[in-house]
Amino acid sequence: MAVADQPQAIQRFDARDFTHLSEDMKTAFDRDGILVLDGLVPGDMCNALKARTMEMVEGFNADDHSSVFSSVSEAHASDEYFMSSGHTTRFFFEEGAFDSAGALTKPKELALNKIGHAMHDIDPVYDRFSRQPAFKEIAEGLGHQSPLLLQTMYIFKQPHIGGEVKCHQDSTYLWTEPQTCLAFWVAIEDATLENGCLWGIPGGHKGHERPKERFKRSDENPNKGAHEMIDPSPFDESGKVALEAPKGTVLVFNGLFPHLSAANTSDKSRHAYTLHLIDGAAHYPDNNWLQRPADMPLKGF
Repeated sequence: MAVADQPQAIQRFDARDFTHLSEDMKTAFDRDGILVLDGLVPGDMCNALKARTMEMVEGFNADDHSSVFSSVSEAHASDEYFMSSGHTTRFFFEEGAFDSAGALTKPKELALNKIGHAMHDIDPVYDRFSRQPAFKEIAEGLGHQSPLLLQTMYIFKQPHIGGEVKCHQDSTYLWTEPQTCLAFWVAIEDATLENGCLWGIPGGHKGHERPKERFKRSDENPNKGAHEMIDPSPFDESGKVALEAPKGTVLVFNGLFPHLSAANTSDKSRHAYTLHLIDGAAHYPDNNWLQRPADMPLKGF
């Protein structure tokens, strides 16, 4: 797959024989807010995760839940099914998967937006994928004193209906004091301009100790989410670059790194896996939207 022309600011690394973070990798991460590691995850591992996910989808009863996830409308913010998903596996549909009467217009495997958020702690295949040694080396190499695996998502980006994801920072949703959110985004299938690859703003994380806004549990109703605006100025998307990612590429980015993706109007899906870590040395507030019960604490590698 041809990778789109990109400014030199986004440096790509051949990570097929990865053993440790080089100084060049650390420099690129500090400069850009993102580290692009081509070939870090072998294709057979991607295939195994995809196969396990489709088994989970096959066992999901779509008639029981019709929760929609959208980064544009954020209707899920008032959805208890979403707000209580930190300790289990939940299934969320695309907005475009339903007709005016509320019926699915596609088979469930072509209608889901994502599944999340604790597969890494409750499913053996996800556990192995999430806790591979390279991820631990990267997290610790980028400064995490005690990396904890906070949430996992499998994102489908479905053909024709895969929704737009507006420009955002992951620390908005996964807040720690100080900010320590770290994302591992893995291309389970090729991510291209055609099927809605990520875009990012190199260096957009600099000069900020906090994200532009925070999503947390509402003070009035803890079963609902609420946004707290910190900086209302829009992201400067003039410098955004495409982050095309062949299967097995891992994008590691800072929680303050601004990124987005366009809708997928093609006939090709764009499956991806995302793992978010936080540093156990930081404070995780009890009004963060994603919470675990006391008998299921966060774990490391």
